[in-house]
Amino acid sequence: MSKQVLVERFFETLISGNRAAARQVVDECIEADVAADQIIENLFWPALEQIEKLYKQDQLTNLAHNYATRLLRMLADQMQMRLVPSGQGHHRRVLLMCGPTEPNELGGQMAADLLEAGGYDVLFGGGGVANDEIIAQIGEVEPEVLILFSSAPEDLPHLRQLIDKLREIGTCPNMQIVVGGGVFNRAPGLAEEIGADLWATTPIKLVDAVTKKSSRRMPADQRTVGRRRRTNGKATAAA
Repeated sequence: MSKQVLVERFFETLISGNRAAARQVVDECIEADVAADQIIENLFWPALEQIEKLYKQDQLTNLAHNYATRLLRMLADQMQMRLVPSGQGHHRRVLLMCGPTEPNELGGQMAADLLEAGGYDVLFGGGGVANDEIIAQIGEVEPEVLILFSSAPEDLPHLRQLIDKLREIGTCPNMQIVVGGGVFNRAPGLAEEIGADLWATTPIKLVDAVTKKSSRRMPADQRTVGRRRRTNGKATAAA
C-alpha cells in the first residue's frame, strides 16, 4: 500500500473517531517492522497536517477535528514508548514551546519525543505561556536550544516579539533558536524574517537539523526582526 493511500485511510479513521480502526492502521505498520520514528514522520505528521489544512478551510466540523486530534494524541503517546533511544547523549538541553492550540501541542509533542529519543535533554513547555515566563525560564535553565513550534499565522507576532526580546536583552546569547511547524512550511523565508537560526519542515527533519547544524547561528546583519522580509537571503531551510 502506498504511503498516500495509507495516510488517507488513517485520516478517515481519525476524523470519524474510530479508535479501533485507527489502531489497526498503526498495528499494520508495526507488524510490517516500520520503525516508530518513521510512523510518526510518515503517518502521524502528514495526517495532522491534513487535519489542520481542512479545518482551516472549513471542510472539517469541530467534532471531526476534536475526534482526530484527541485520537492522534493518544496514538502518539503510545508510539513514544516504542521509540528506540539513539544511544547518543548530545548533552544539549532543549526548551520546546509551541502555539496554544491542540494541533500545535500535538506537533510539538512529536518533536519533543523524537528529540528525547535522539539523546537530547528536553523540556516541553507546550503552549499558552507568556513571553515573560519563557524568558525567565530560559534564564533559569540556560538551554542550548530553544525550539518554537507553530502551525498558525496568528502565533507569529508572539514568536517575533519573543525572539526580538531575547536578542535585545541578550538572554543566553549563544542559544540556538529553531522554529518548525506548518506556518513556516507555507511561507518560505518566514523563519529567516523573524530571526531564527534554523528551521525545518517536519519533526524528524527538525531533529536532524538540530543535530547536524548545532553551530549554525543567524549573522547579526541577517536578523531582520521587525523589518521588511529579505527576499534574496543566502540562508536556506533545513529540510
